[in-house]
Amino acid sequence: MQISHVVRILAVAMVLVVGALSPLGAADAQQHRAVPFVFIGEADGCGAGTFGSHIVTSAWLGGMGLPDNGGDTAFNGVADTAKDPHRGLLLSKNGPSPDCSSAGARISGVRGMGVDATFTLGFDYRNGGHCGAGAPRFNVVAKPATGPNTSHFVGGCANGVQTAAPQDPAQWTRARFTPAQQFPPIPPGSRIVSITLLYDEGTDTASDQDLNGVGLAVVDNIFINGQFIRTGTGTDEDHGRGGNGTNDD
Repeated sequence: MQISHVVRILAVAMVLVVGALSPLGAADAQQHRAVPFVFIGEADGCGAGTFGSHIVTSAWLGGMGLPDNGGDTAFNGVADTAKDPHRGLLLSKNGPSPDCSSAGARISGVRGMGVDATFTLGFDYRNGGHCGAGAPRFNVVAKPATGPNTSHFVGGCANGVQTAAPQDPAQWTRARFTPAQQFPPIPPGSRIVSITLLYDEGTDTASDQDLNGVGLAVVDNIFINGQFIRTGTGTDEDHGRGGNGTNDD
């Protein structure tokens, strides 16, 4: 009886190990998060005569985004999403672009991720906000197969492939950034060091949907090469000010 009990335990353990080693298990274990932060630069880090101001905000807010549960099949305005928190990531810069400050989110859980020839990043953004050539965008640091780390500007928003966002096609747009929107391109075979979603264009920079320069964007469904970040928690106050957001938690 005792031997039989041990055999059952070993069998269950083997199933768990195999599951953990399978592609599905690996994907489930790789849970990405978007952690809000703001950067407010000081004179010694921004160049002579320049500095940052407290004009930036980054926060996951309820009611600001698209449905969090049910994937792209969960639509606004139906009974199934009546109690959904609809969290979205607010990114705001309430002042001029040259001000040495920015809002963003560090993408955790990506260190060591492989880069191939189809590596893609993206997000959904709320229509009427800012979608410029420079922001929102991704800043990516990668480690090539040989040589030192490399830095890459991915996006910004207006440079991406634009389609209607499935959860609310009338009010939201989906942006995707393929290798064609990587500046410079990330060498295939590289490993990711860090990914940061960054917003640093201010109220003096207009875009097609932001003719007055409102200086803010709302993003959701952040897409990290096949995986979505559909919700989050916290604000820049929770995670501190003054960092540059390049560290992968």
